[in-house]
Amino acid sequence: MTKQELYAQFGPKLLTALPGPKARAAVEADTRYISPSYTRSYPLVAKSGKGVRITDVDGNEFLDFAAGIAVTSTGHCHPEVVAAIQKQAAELIHISGTDFYDEHLTDLAAKLSAIAPMKGPHKVFYGNSGAEAVECALKLARYHTKRQQIIAFYGAFHGRTMGALSLTGSKPQQKRRFAPLVPGVTHIQYPYVYRGCQGTAAEQEEWALNCARYIEDRLFKTTLPPEEVAAIFVEPIQGEGGYVVAPTNFMRELRRICDKHGILLVADEVQSGAGRTGKWWAIEHTGVEPDIVTSAKGIASGMPLGICIAKASIMDWIPGSHASTFGGNPVSIASALATIDVLEREAIANAAKVGAQILARLEGWRKTHPLVGDVRGRGLMIGLELVKDKATREPVTALRNKVEELAFEHGLMILGCGETTIRLCPPLVVKEEEATVALDILEDVLSEVEKELVGAEELVVKA
Repeated sequence: MTKQELYAQFGPKLLTALPGPKARAAVEADTRYISPSYTRSYPLVAKSGKGVRITDVDGNEFLDFAAGIAVTSTGHCHPEVVAAIQKQAAELIHISGTDFYDEHLTDLAAKLSAIAPMKGPHKVFYGNSGAEAVECALKLARYHTKRQQIIAFYGAFHGRTMGALSLTGSKPQQKRRFAPLVPGVTHIQYPYVYRGCQGTAAEQEEWALNCARYIEDRLFKTTLPPEEVAAIFVEPIQGEGGYVVAPTNFMRELRRICDKHGILLVADEVQSGAGRTGKWWAIEHTGVEPDIVTSAKGIASGMPLGICIAKASIMDWIPGSHASTFGGNPVSIASALATIDVLEREAIANAAKVGAQILARLEGWRKTHPLVGDVRGRGLMIGLELVKDKATREPVTALRNKVEELAFEHGLMILGCGETTIRLCPPLVVKEEEATVALDILEDVLSEVEKELVGAEELVVKA
């Protein structure tokens, strides 16, 4: 297949200047009526979606490598998921699992127990979002342990409700003017190796290990009694923090510390779970088992569902301790059951395969593209960190944002994360050909930005 044929079949199709007239009108209406707290990277106004493609209100067709922030795991409007939603909506839209029994709750719970990243038996709580799943885990950890303190990490994003926000350590604006937050949370350094250690591989391993050992070596010896710590909340791959992968030795050291001091290890897999990394859970890559795991985003292909899975011995609270009116909605659960079927049958394996191919190509960009400082990720959770100078690793947030905007203008939807990283998180059903076209577009955009900067002598080119 020639490049022209490849683009004709798998590439974006742009019919108007961006944004088109209908999109401009929608943006103007949004400005009048919608909360200004929302962040929008570029004026994409979606109308429909199918697979890895989004069509906007003006008929422009984009390749979607953002997937609704890693949500549409089976692609937009997967026919099996749509059929399950339609069927359930015609039978029963709502019955509150808080007050009544519902077979849908146990059907999904049995599936989740079978794929949980820790040994069973398990208990499951349903909410409506990732933040609610985290809130559940936070409350459960305190309830079960009868302890009040929590350890979380800088760079973490756990949600925006008050408990989840208290754990979040991502951006000041997310907390500005909302204090006082939930007390009892201590943040420490996450093993962001690219930003923390420029030594040899062995030195990087030691540095990552010391990020975990800081808990015992400093916190427990100075300010935080270990017997008062209920849980450590950790993202096995930080999402909003920059798609930063936690080294295996770090995760194993956290598990050792938790076991020694009776602390619960909570894996926040809201963004990294549901097969995105080529396994059901990102933590599985490390061989570490959590006590509690949270899930949302991709687990129901876009329907609102937050899930907290815990060892049954830990989820021991009594009736009335925690509940949700809409959590475990029958339509959302039907979507999740269909999603799990698609992920198990084909999409997780595809994420591992296509993700490896994308990573292999991006690795070469370290040498050929002066903006590319680091490439990292697992499966289809991939981060491309941009820098102005590869020696100093100076961040280039403005340039990252420019790459993001130019990609949109070329028909590719991507999102940033962290201070200076581009994330690639397409639906897990993405085809190799679609990935090839998307990377071609992204590389062209990088080259365009680099050419402008080199001409202005603003970019230090060092392989």
